[in-house]
Amino acid sequence: MNTHHKVYISLGSNKGDRIKHLQDAINLIFKEIGKVNIIAKVYNTPAIGFDGADFLNTCALIETELPSDELIQALLQIETKLGRTRSDVNTYESRTIDLDVLFFDEEIIQNQALQVPHPELQNRRFVLQPLSEIAAKIIHPVFKKSISELLQECQDESVLEPINIWLKNPSKQYKLSNFNYIAIEGNIGAGKTSLANKISHDFNAKLILERFADNPFLPKFYEDAKRYAFTLEMSFLADRYQQISDDLSQLDLFKDFIVSDYDIYKSLIFSKITLPDDEFKLYRKLFYLMYKDIAKPELYVYLYQNTERLQENIKKRGRDYEQNIENAYLEKINAGYLDFLKNKTELNVKIIDISDKDFVKNREDYLWILNEISNEV
Repeated sequence: MNTHHKVYISLGSNKGDRIKHLQDAINLIFKEIGKVNIIAKVYNTPAIGFDGADFLNTCALIETELPSDELIQALLQIETKLGRTRSDVNTYESRTIDLDVLFFDEEIIQNQALQVPHPELQNRRFVLQPLSEIAAKIIHPVFKKSISELLQECQDESVLEPINIWLKNPSKQYKLSNFNYIAIEGNIGAGKTSLANKISHDFNAKLILERFADNPFLPKFYEDAKRYAFTLEMSFLADRYQQISDDLSQLDLFKDFIVSDYDIYKSLIFSKITLPDDEFKLYRKLFYLMYKDIAKPELYVYLYQNTERLQENIKKRGRDYEQNIENAYLEKINAGYLDFLKNKTELNVKIIDISDKDFVKNREDYLWILNEISNEV
């Protein structure tokens, strides 16, 4: 799992439609860099260091998987997209947008491209005032003082005027919390766990992950399917039933909804493929005794990937016991899921073809999937 860096960014504009430039910058940061956690108030502030129009300034906390060197390049590209042209002379000047990294986790970075914490942070009231609203207790790693302390000690006497306009957080367009329970399903290697993790992190959802790694019969099944199929399917059924029953019954007041990387019905789909007819009939009776008491997801998302992509993902994640899975087995699983979804008309189902997407590496693909899911809201 990639590391999420917490980054505080200062945003400013004193040229053209200032509030639009700030909102466009926030939108592009969300689209190209990462999650926007919180945005401070916007303040009208006088230009400092040169004779120019007043600025609008604010600060935002974002989370990104980009390392610091890639982050600064991404921010510079956003400035360019929004019309900023940097002069060769190192002087203050009017600008459509100014994006400065204030903090990158708790790191101290000193290189040609980036200095963190920002070297002028403690001297600028237009930075400290909005920053104190979202990070008052953050400790400056060099001065060992909180932001609120630095604001009190700041010698800058500029007068800041809060404006009655709030920037919109782009993540609010995705109404996933309208659902109490979302299940992400798919074939082996489809990316359901990765997507459930990302949604849980970005939208404050309680995460339920299948405990397949703890199942001692899974490697044995791949070595001798006939011998271990019934034992494997029964153990999975018992574990899934217990996990979903327990997790869905425990109210979490600090989470907005629940997202899981499986639905218990997968037990019946897989068992129909792996078990002989007589064992499957017995298994199906046991399954429905449990299934009637299980809460059903309010949205069932099925991630479809073609067999070639599934095999690529399986090879890439490198689990030894999965490396010899045959195409025919994956195709049977996919057919089983599609047959189930076709007949379960009572479920709210969204099938998303991600065969040409890589939502783990490409944020644009991830946002595309979120948009597809949100269309069901």
